[in-house]
Amino acid sequence: MFTQLSPQLPVTVQGKGNGYAFAVIDYGAEHNLIWVVALDDSGEIWCSPNPLVRMRENWTMGRKPAHSDTPTKPALAVAG
Repeated sequence: MFTQLSPQLPVTVQGKGNGYAFAVIDYGAEHNLIWVVALDDSGEIWCSPNPLVRMRENWTMGRKPAHSDTPTKPALAVAG
């Protein structure tokens, strides 16, 4: 399933930088969500797995910056 996000969400993709997520792809129960993100610095569009995508900080909402010094490995889907 492909879902267009409105409004776009400001996110950080670990290893790529800041951007705006404008869509989400859901391949089903045994897969990570895939975030479609347009990066701020390069203008590149990346499809990033859920474990690498973080919301940007938001002082009003009390959300602090994500710690980039602790990388997250994508979780592997386990067939069951």
